[in-house]
Amino acid sequence: MAGEIIEEPYPFQSTVGFDVTEWRDGLCRLELPLSEHLGNRYGILHGGVHATLLDTAMGFAVSYTGDPDICQLVMTLSLNVNYLGVASGEKVFTTGRMTGGGRSTAFASGEITDETGQTLATATGVFRYRGQDRKGNDT
Repeated sequence: MAGEIIEEPYPFQSTVGFDVTEWRDGLCRLELPLSEHLGNRYGILHGGVHATLLDTAMGFAVSYTGDPDICQLVMTLSLNVNYLGVASGEKVFTTGRMTGGGRSTAFASGEITDETGQTLATATGVFRYRGQDRKGNDT
């Protein structure tokens, strides 16, 4: 999408197989094709994959700087996931949104839906800025 910053996939992202489809101030969207290797022993999407997607989308949402030369790193302090349903279709979609924060910490919420629009999981997270905050202040 024009005007957006999308980073190259990092190794863990490539292993799991999700794509960042939108990333802007306070928002990140991910897309993951469902694959057999991501299932648990029941053959449904593993809960750890849900947690990974939610943590990633929320972390990206709170770390957007608008400048491709400035990479704001964050560390997850708290992640709470609520598992609500089983995926239908061939893909899942994750949205992370920044909900607040201050100079050194940020708060976010997230959700995963499937192709039918069913909500599969929701989450909240608390993140600590590493190095500098989004405004360039040392943390």
